[in-house]
Amino acid sequence: MELLSLENVMKMSQDWLPLLLNYAGKLTLALLTLLLGWWLINMLVRKVGRTLDGREVDRALHGFIGSLASIVLKILLLVSVASMVGVETTSFIAVIGAAGLAVGLALQGSLSNFAGGVLIMVFRPFRIGDWIEAQGVAGSVDSIQIFHTTLKTGDNKVVILPNGSLSNGHIVNYSREASRRVDINVGIDYASDIKQARAVLLQIAADPRVRSEPAPAVMVTGLGDNAVNLQLRVWVATADFWAVNFDFIEQAKEQLSAAGIGIPFPQRVVHLVQAG
Repeated sequence: MELLSLENVMKMSQDWLPLLLNYAGKLTLALLTLLLGWWLINMLVRKVGRTLDGREVDRALHGFIGSLASIVLKILLLVSVASMVGVETTSFIAVIGAAGLAVGLALQGSLSNFAGGVLIMVFRPFRIGDWIEAQGVAGSVDSIQIFHTTLKTGDNKVVILPNGSLSNGHIVNYSREASRRVDINVGIDYASDIKQARAVLLQIAADPRVRSEPAPAVMVTGLGDNAVNLQLRVWVATADFWAVNFDFIEQAKEQLSAAGIGIPFPQRVVHLVQAG
């Protein structure tokens, strides 16, 4: 029995040894590939993290991108290692693809908002604190999140805009430039002297908040039904825009009235016809 068992063992070793040697080589190569690939993926993720830090990308987006890249690359690495040792990966890849498609369809809106958030954080069409107008809403940017951006309106309402539609829509950033032009529209009587009205408006523009370049200007913008329309244009610092706008409207009314220049209002003439 012992000789028979020994013969059986020797025979089995002769049958299995080449197979074991063959698979040992594959397993060793697959293990080395797994270890090296895992190390390279971690190095790549850290490199991406340093790049995002250099571009001052939001920390929430930084962590999300790093985690997503790490998971995707490591799944691909495991599939590659499995194929190296002879595991059939066709059906496995098909299942992953189907699952990814299902998740993508289910989260289509969220993925669109995520992509929009990435674009906003990378290209920076606006920053926190900027006054913008988008999607029919104007307000100060309070926060920029991965999926949405929060605005605070002038009357302190909080408006949440999805990043998908925000990044693909029209955005007006009123805070990007250091200076803005204030336009004050005024109508005067047809009987009034335009040159005198221009002089009065330019006197209002002699304000320390008004920049000398470009120089203040007053021009006729139209001939209305009841008035000659003038416009005073001055350039101020962006932070002074609203204060100058409101002050100059009030001063225009007071100074024009003091100079005897009438500011007309719509009038209607009614003729009464007596019957008989």
